[in-house]
Amino acid sequence: MSERAAPFYCPYCGDEDLRPSENPEGGHGAWECAACNRAFQLKFLGLLARGVQRTEPGGDRI
Repeated sequence: MSERAAPFYCPYCGDEDLRPSENPEGGHGAWECAACNRAFQLKFLGLLARGVQRTEPGGDRI
């Protein structure tokens, strides 16, 4: 997976006016919110060990 994960809204204020951070100190995946002037980073931590469990036909439980 080589594409950058793009957030839909700021986790602090909820605004959608986000831009990729051009600050080299921000690191890969850093985003800046123009509304609240905060920077944040997205990071994939991994999959949960329990996975997906079937509870009844046709439905998945996470």
